[in-house]
Amino acid sequence: MNRILYLLTLCGSLAFGQTNPDVFIASIDMDEEGTTINGLQNLSNDPGYDNQPSFGTDNLLLYAGNNNGQTDIFQMHSRMGRKMLAGGSLAGGEYSPQLMPDESGIAAVRLDTTGLQRLYRYERSGKSTVLIPDLMVAYFTFYDANQIVGCYIEDETLNLFVHKLDEAKTYTLLKDVGRSFHKVPGQNSVSYTATNEQGQQDVYLLDMDSLESFFVTQLPIGVNDYAWLNDSQLIVGSNSSLFVYDTFDKKDWEKFADLDANVITDISRLAVSPSGTRIALVGIPK
Repeated sequence: MNRILYLLTLCGSLAFGQTNPDVFIASIDMDEEGTTINGLQNLSNDPGYDNQPSFGTDNLLLYAGNNNGQTDIFQMHSRMGRKMLAGGSLAGGEYSPQLMPDESGIAAVRLDTTGLQRLYRYERSGKSTVLIPDLMVAYFTFYDANQIVGCYIEDETLNLFVHKLDEAKTYTLLKDVGRSFHKVPGQNSVSYTATNEQGQQDVYLLDMDSLESFFVTQLPIGVNDYAWLNDSQLIVGSNSSLFVYDTFDKKDWEKFADLDANVITDISRLAVSPSGTRIALVGIPK
């Protein structure tokens, strides 16, 4: 169990200098003068570990949050204006929660107290079912209701996989990849990262028809996480700033926004709502 827990937390936050991060949320506003980030607020505001946000809809945000020292699934619905524990509290910990594509439940990686680590589906009743048996999934995303893309742990490395639920079959595509997986808006592809010869993270597109990979760009030095702002722009965080890369212009990363350094620093993970009007950020509160 200790080795598995170490790998999960190493890839999750501790290796990148984050202690007790919080989940922040803000609006993305676009007008004739450009795009701005407004209304930044600390959503989780908790002394423990709060991380790994994902938008299920524009109004629903999921994240892995601290529940009296245990990591569980939390959800925030903007219309209800309150935070709720999703799926109940089970022994162990739950990570990387995501809404199922058909919205019938929530998928999350669960690390049991026995050391067993699997990807589960949680129904609204709290009942859980293993989605991929015999695979130690670390990080994942859904391409559609049938296909899961992510990485699993084997021999202390993260290996890229595609799993087809209707076939109950897993395809291993690449060894030694990163932790950030995203379905690209409006495209038949999923993006992932892999370490290059300089030890930095490169972003690739995985074509879901051919399962071929195509290089996109290198993330800024020291950055491991990104999100898609829209179908052509990647966004990353560094300290209290956001940077954007346009896959059409193919220029260097450009500063997108300066956030309040008195509120947040050490930005890592990001998530953008389906409409592109809201953004969730993980960082250290000031």
